Amino acid sequence: MEIAYVTTYDASDLSAWSGSGYHVLKALQDNGLRISPIGSLETRFRRVSRAKQRFYARFRATRYLANRDPLVLKAYAAQVEKALARTPCDVIFSPGTIPIAYLRTDKPLVFWTDATFAGMIDFYPVYRNLCTETIRGGNRMEQRALSACRLALYTSEWAAESALRNYDVDPAKVKVVPFGANFESGWDEAKVRKNAAGKPLDACRLLFIGVDWERKGGDVAVEIARRLDRLGLRTELDVVGTSPPGPVPDFVRVHGFVSKKTAEGRALLDRLFAEAHFLVLPSRAECNAVVLAEAGSYGLPCLTTDVGGIPTSIRDGLNGRTFPRDAGPEPYADYAVDVLSRPGEYERLAASSFEEYTRRLNWSVAGREAARLIREYCA
Repeated sequence: MEIAYVTTYDASDLSAWSGSGYHVLKALQDNGLRISPIGSLETRFRRVSRAKQRFYARFRATRYLANRDPLVLKAYAAQVEKALARTPCDVIFSPGTIPIAYLRTDKPLVFWTDATFAGMIDFYPVYRNLCTETIRGGNRMEQRALSACRLALYTSEWAAESALRNYDVDPAKVKVVPFGANFESGWDEAKVRKNAAGKPLDACRLLFIGVDWERKGGDVAVEIARRLDRLGLRTELDVVGTSPPGPVPDFVRVHGFVSKKTAEGRALLDRLFAEAHFLVLPSRAECNAVVLAEAGSYGLPCLTTDVGGIPTSIRDGLNGRTFPRDAGPEPYADYAVDVLSRPGEYERLAASSFEEYTRRLNWSVAGREAARLIREYCA
């Protein structure tokens, strides 16, 4: 089956969308689908978009998003149509609805993404206080993509339920397939168990990974570490991907941005995942945190929130624990202390975290299921 793989960006760029666009492409290729990438689309009508952005900010105190404007979306679609004229394919696929919403084609359409536009309104900071034009344009875009597609794949039940609740769509073509890990340990179960058994349980290492300090709850992660220390469990927190907006306590080590593209960056990440007792991610908003799957490849349990798509990835007692969005540091710390105080419990949790990764949260499983559904719905 020949697949035209459509993205606005260059799908081979590992820095675009945290590398997920690249890994989706590779997962489909690894499962026998022949891929022809169409990407690096030009964003047109920039002057018009900037003028609208200034107008809404100044006179309406609202936010305008250019990538939900029909003018911009139709320009993307026109570029894709031009590329498709010289790209033989059986199916048009995109890891998002933006470049295909206004596409005119008789080929089956499939997309695989982590959220709907309606689900993002007032959820992520950039989607707060949107102008009426953007809300109308974004919902129209999403409805067009859902109406036209043969198959709509979402990474979580939260995203799929948002599609069914907010748009007119046939439930039979909405499916849930979680993404895999963009950075993996390459370990087997024996190594996971050996690594877990070798960690001291009279101290605690926490690992926080995220670019957006505020949205991902970096401040809460610091307070969880502080609470653990006050409970008598000497704790250190490694922070990767960002720098806190102010001074941090002595028990926090800030590593800043770490590139997965370099040998040094990969080695540092490998060491931090291996040495940590828990990945801590108290996100205030999250669609699909691939770092949760990455942690699973090391048998690293996750302490996180039950918001957005996270509950699809993290199942309580199997690969960590989720807590309410407004929970303070106390329940996180109490859970960690309980796990580390019971002989054998941490090793059991590490082993089941790795099992969740091998069974559900890797690209081999995700690609196989996505390819199967594409063949079933688009043959």
